[in-house]
Amino acid sequence: MKPRRWAVALLGVAGLVVAAFLLSPWPSILIIRAVFDRGAASASQKLEKHVPQDVTVRTFRYAPNYKHALLDIYRSANTPQGSPLIVWVHGGGFVSGARGNVANYAKVLAGRGFTVANVDYTIAPDAIYPTPIRQVSKALAFLQANQARLGIDARRIVLAGDSAGAQIAAQTAAITVDPAYASRVGVRGEVFPAAIAGVLLYCGVYDVTELGGGGVLGWFVGSTTWAYSGKRNWRDAKGFDTISVVGNVTGAFPPAFISAGNADPLGPQSVALAKALKARTGKVETLFFPPDYAPPLGHEYQFDLDIPAGRLALERSVGWLKALPARP
Repeated sequence: MKPRRWAVALLGVAGLVVAAFLLSPWPSILIIRAVFDRGAASASQKLEKHVPQDVTVRTFRYAPNYKHALLDIYRSANTPQGSPLIVWVHGGGFVSGARGNVANYAKVLAGRGFTVANVDYTIAPDAIYPTPIRQVSKALAFLQANQARLGIDARRIVLAGDSAGAQIAAQTAAITVDPAYASRVGVRGEVFPAAIAGVLLYCGVYDVTELGGGGVLGWFVGSTTWAYSGKRNWRDAKGFDTISVVGNVTGAFPPAFISAGNADPLGPQSVALAKALKARTGKVETLFFPPDYAPPLGHEYQFDLDIPAGRLALERSVGWLKALPARP
């Protein structure tokens, strides 16, 4: 082929690639998934040596109408009666991840004396907002309705999560304790509000409307919100404005533990939620680090138990969980 034809062909291919990125979120999402999945696998592998040997796991389907409606329940021999049931929701920017990514961390928590339910949900673009909120709510209902058969105590549930999972956990708690907000979201709370004893949140995004801009973060936010809202101009997507947890917490929100690293680009989101909860409930404990903390702590720092900050986060979480009173 002559040089001119090569140039025309290359321009044509480039045009198709650009068109693909403009017409669908899928090309960007596949890139994000590849990066996130690699990071999650690395974090999980590093946790292997910290996993106790006596933890058992059982898998259940929590809802018949959702393909990904599975959860794992982890227990150890030293789980005391009456300890909170931790329901963990994995992260992944709403577009990647699975419960297996956080399985080793869930086992670590189980080894510290808790029952842990590790929940899967359908990621975007296969499902859009608020489907994951609805799925996690149904997982809570399943755990509560079947607690005798499952051998668990679901009267004291702690909703927990990391990154996007922290947002889903926090929003699920918010709709459970606030029927008016649940109505605006379009998802019914599936358990009694008193069952939600607390929320344990790491590195979450709690007001996506405050994110955006240029650079890699802007591209990431634009791609994931397009996939999760179902509309490229996600700020105009009907009902998507209800995704903000910061703007929808009330005095009924349960006690919270919130943390993020000092070098996490989403760190200000955790600070904003903590500030809102302090003003509305006064029941929030935080673990934040000074700006000059070294080495800098990036997104999902808590999963690295080989560094002092990761071990501190685990100890603080366990201490907070054990001190958590039952809700009236």
